[in-house]
Amino acid sequence: MPYSPYDWNESIQQRNEYIEDRLKDGSPVVALTYDGGLLLFTMRQTQRKIYEVYDRLMMSAIGNHSDIEQIRVGAIDAAHVEGFQRSPDDVSVQRLVSFRISPAIKKVYSDPFAQPVVFRGIFAELGKTVDRDVLMVVSYDGEFSNSPGMAIVAGTAYAEDRMRSHLKTETETGAPAVAVALRASLYAWGIGMKHLEREDRADADYSDASEDSTDVSSAISKHLADGWVPEVAVLERNTSRENRFRVLSERDLAETIAKYK
Repeated sequence: MPYSPYDWNESIQQRNEYIEDRLKDGSPVVALTYDGGLLLFTMRQTQRKIYEVYDRLMMSAIGNHSDIEQIRVGAIDAAHVEGFQRSPDDVSVQRLVSFRISPAIKKVYSDPFAQPVVFRGIFAELGKTVDRDVLMVVSYDGEFSNSPGMAIVAGTAYAEDRMRSHLKTETETGAPAVAVALRASLYAWGIGMKHLEREDRADADYSDASEDSTDVSSAISKHLADGWVPEVAVLERNTSRENRFRVLSERDLAETIAKYK
């Protein structure tokens, strides 16, 4: 039986619905430029969510862990091949996403007989100055966009929009200090989780777009009490260490989460 364009469009629509439903379970991720570098923030239960890709490059994502891992390994391999064949300075998020990651995801997405890739991620590249930092969001269909200054991935577009609105108010005066960036990222994460959990309820009401600080703080406190832990990594612009990538310790984050415990 021939496979018509209508059948293909219908299969793509069903694929989108399946992927987007799975993404709703993901813990949001925030990427933010701060005055000393780049920061990736999320909360997790067990599996690690933030990874170094190459010198000055890191990533995080929501979706199926197996899909995230496959893309992570592919990104690392591609970056090292690029660095070997050209030079380490030629390895960039733009080239990595445009020529390696996006085409591979698009190929799977457009094949109705292939297992869909459940993935929405952020790739970050540290520049020599704040204005040269690069944050790119890559979606499950292979489409990608540049997001200067901040980037967000969450289970729904509405949750991302509410998180972005909060971060814009926190960064309107320029790149914040790391302590401010951490507080803003955690609070934005709480906003995202609050809206994702509300969207799961049949009685959810979105007529009021304002953010109740008590509700957001309660959402953060509840997840911390349930064993969720913050995971934060930075790419430091001015450091004497050879490796610019650093995962922040519990001690580094103690002041940020203290008010929610």
